[in-house]
Amino acid sequence: IFLAMGAVAALFIIAVPMDIWQKYSGAFLFLAIFLLVIVLIPGIGKVVNGSRRWLSFGPMSMQASELAKFCLLLFFSGYLARRNDVVRYSWTAFFVMVGIVGVIVGLLLLEPDFGSSVVISFTLGAMMFVAGVPVLRFALLALIASGGFAAMAVLSPYRWERLVAFMDPWSRQFDSGYQLVQSLIAFGRGEWFGLGLGNSLQKLFFLPEAHTDFIFAIIAEEFGLLGAVALVCLFIFFIVKILMLSRAASNKGQMANAYLCFGIGVMLAVQAFINMGVASGLLPTKGLTLPFISYGGSSLLVTCMLVALLVRVNWEVSRGDAND
Repeated sequence: IFLAMGAVAALFIIAVPMDIWQKYSGAFLFLAIFLLVIVLIPGIGKVVNGSRRWLSFGPMSMQASELAKFCLLLFFSGYLARRNDVVRYSWTAFFVMVGIVGVIVGLLLLEPDFGSSVVISFTLGAMMFVAGVPVLRFALLALIASGGFAAMAVLSPYRWERLVAFMDPWSRQFDSGYQLVQSLIAFGRGEWFGLGLGNSLQKLFFLPEAHTDFIFAIIAEEFGLLGAVALVCLFIFFIVKILMLSRAASNKGQMANAYLCFGIGVMLAVQAFINMGVASGLLPTKGLTLPFISYGGSSLLVTCMLVALLVRVNWEVSRGDAND
């Protein structure tokens, strides 16, 4: 159902010129903030596993942070393109952008949604850097963000417990380290070539969230090391193609499109890296979907919308080549 919805939304997005999206990019910022505010209101926001992240639309639910990602990418790409000279040299413009990111992250942490906070912060920070924000200011922003996230991890009891379990999951294999231990077992069972499609045992009530947060571990169990590496290579190929499209748009002088493509590429790369890193024990446990792979209607719908933007940008860049 969500794939069908994503296809319909994608067709609509492809049909709209990028100039129109950029013309109303400012409205998308207010839409993102509106979504992240109303999801916190009891009776409107739906609580699942202790987090108030979902908005109910009849029989279906949408994750507010996923829709906010789409809106923020459009806003920041337009803002950085329109005010590029100011962004490069003005401290005021820099602090305006930092303030916007701070408001968004603050609203996400109230849900709480630490994973989306990290993804959005890294993505928007990378867009600011590639738009020409001086290295000193970017380093200051990175330092503030890193210090803030580290403080939240240390001061929050359940996040600190996750960090402790990450360092030695086997010492807590029946408690906070249970998910990671079961995920590592899935990797071990897969060996080189895997157990075969559908033959995973870990997804049979051993590994929690096997269909979402830890789907990569199940892929490794069923398709082995070679299958897991093949999936990583597919993501790398996809991200590289997106960055090449960003460069092509930049060469055509379509800077808003270039920043948008770059942001989409970074966001998908960071989210995939975190999901795979969590499943393999490289990163502490954090609930983020694997784009295109994990079950989750909100993620699939928004990913289809982002890909539609890429298709539209590619068409406009190619049309520019034809006109030349």
